[in-house]
Amino acid sequence: MTHARRRLQRIARLAAVGGLLCGGLMVTDAVAGEAPGPGAGGTPANDVGTRLVSELGTSRTAGTWMGDDGREVVAVTDEEAAEEVERAGARAKVVRYNMSQLRSATDALGQAPRVPGTAWSLDYATNTVSVQADSTVSAADWDRLSAAAEKIGASVRMERTAGSFTTRINGAEPILAGEGRCSAGFNVTDGRANFVLTAGHCGPAGTTWFQDNSGSKPVGNMTVSRFPGNDFALVQYQNGEIPGGPNVVNIGGGQAVQINGAAEPFVGQQVFRSGSTTGLRTGQVTGLNATVNYPEGTVVGLIKTTVCAEPGDSGGPLFAEGLALGVTSGGNGDCTRGGVTYFQPATKAMAALGVRLTGGGAAANGAAQAPLNPDLPPPNTAGGNAPLNPGGGEGRTVTTILGPDAVAPGLIVITVSLLGLIATRSIWSAQDRRDFRSHYTQSWG
Repeated sequence: MTHARRRLQRIARLAAVGGLLCGGLMVTDAVAGEAPGPGAGGTPANDVGTRLVSELGTSRTAGTWMGDDGREVVAVTDEEAAEEVERAGARAKVVRYNMSQLRSATDALGQAPRVPGTAWSLDYATNTVSVQADSTVSAADWDRLSAAAEKIGASVRMERTAGSFTTRINGAEPILAGEGRCSAGFNVTDGRANFVLTAGHCGPAGTTWFQDNSGSKPVGNMTVSRFPGNDFALVQYQNGEIPGGPNVVNIGGGQAVQINGAAEPFVGQQVFRSGSTTGLRTGQVTGLNATVNYPEGTVVGLIKTTVCAEPGDSGGPLFAEGLALGVTSGGNGDCTRGGVTYFQPATKAMAALGVRLTGGGAAANGAAQAPLNPDLPPPNTAGGNAPLNPGGGEGRTVTTILGPDAVAPGLIVITVSLLGLIATRSIWSAQDRRDFRSHYTQSWG
C-alpha cells in the first residue's frame, strides 16, 4: 500500500508540474503569436468581411464585425449572399435593412433640427441606427427627436444615456495652452515639417502649446484646426524637424507601443487608448460613422467605443496591433463608472491634412496613403525644443499589447496546476502523519 501510494503521489506531482509547463508554453505562444502591424507584414483581422461587403455591395449587405467567438460576421439581406459569405469562411446574418437604407436613416437624422446632447451611429449587430440622448436633453427635445425617428421607420432605435456628451479637453503626453489641456496623438509629417496630430476642439489655429504649466517648454503652434464638423488639428513642432526613431505611444510604466501604420477600425475590435489624464485604457469598437452633437457643434464620421476617457484625454491616440486608429474626441461617463468615447479616425484626418505618420508607417486595411500637402504652412524653424513623443519617451518599446483573453487560458492552466500541486502535497503529508501515528500506536499498544 505504501509503495502504491508513493507511486500515485509521484504521478500526481508529475501531472501538476506538466500542467505548469503546459500553461507556461500557452502564455508564451500567446505572446509570440500576436499579429504584427502591416509595417511588419501583418494583415487586418477582418479582411474577409471587408472584401465580402465590397463585392456584394451596399444593397445586399449591412456591415461586418468581429463576433464574440473571433469569427467574422457579415450582415446580408438575402440567402444567396449568405451562402457566399459562408463559403468564404465568415458567418452570415440575414437582416432586414441593407447599408443603403441605414445610411439613408442617418442622413434623415442629420437633416432634422440639431439637438445638443444627442448622438447616433450604425449598430451592425442589431441592424439599426442607435440614437442616444444624454441627461441634458429636455423632454420636449426628446419628444421632437422621437417623432423624427418614428417618421424614418423601425430602423432607428432610441435610448437615453446617463451623463452628458462632452469633449475631453482639460498621446499621450499632456500639451497645455492657457487654461486648456489636451493629449498628443501621433507624430505626422508633410515631408517638410513635423507635427502632432491631435483633436481640433483643443483650440483654434494659432494657439501655442507647451509641455509644462509654466510655459518654459514650448511644443509649437497649432497650424490647422477643424472643429466642429471634424475634430482634428496639427501642432507644428517649433524646430520644424522630423523626429528620429519610431512613432511610439506611451502606455505607462516606462513602456511605449511602436506604431507601424494607420488603419480603419472594425466593429468588435479590441482597441487601446492612452491619455494624459487616465493613462492606458481598453475597450471595443461598437460603431462607425457616428455623429455626436456636442454643445459646441456637431461632429460626424466618428468611431464609437466602450473605452473610457476623461477631461485632458482629448487628442490622445487610439490604436491596436501597432496601428494608429484615431484621436480622442469626446463622450460621456468616466473611468470609474465607464462610458462611451468617440474618436476622430486617423486615416481620414491624415488624408484631409495631407500628412502621414513619421517613421515610414504605411496605411493599412484599404486606407489610402495621404499625399503630401503643399498647402500647409511652411516649416517654422524658430526655436529649438526637442520633438515630443505622443505619450512616448524613454523606456522599453513594445510592438503590441496583449488583451486578457489572449493569455487567460494559459494562466488558468498554471493556476489549476499550482493548486493541484499544493493540494497533493497537503493530502499526502496528512496521510503520512496518520500512518506514522498508527504505526507507533500499534507499537506502543
